[in-house]
Amino acid sequence: MSVETVEVVIFDKAYRIHSPVNEQDTLKQAARYLDERMKEIRAASKSLESERVAVLAALNICHDLFQKNQQADDSKKITQALQILTGKIDKALAQ
Repeated sequence: MSVETVEVVIFDKAYRIHSPVNEQDTLKQAARYLDERMKEIRAASKSLESERVAVLAALNICHDLFQKNQQADDSKKITQALQILTGKIDKALAQ
């Protein structure tokens, strides 16, 4: 797997990161997303220092991720329950 250096800009600072070539597009998207979230937080409160903006952005992104994972887990549980219920109904109707 080929690894190259890619440059991303987050919160007006450039970072050079070693990344597998096949993951560079995703890395750039993630950097743009983080940059946007940090700028949103800064716009809401201009008095926050950069480190605090970064921590709040990371916390918000993690929270969103956990919520989406929980929703996916809930959907899987509902689908499984419906499959079990459908099986029981089919079995009862067959008798």
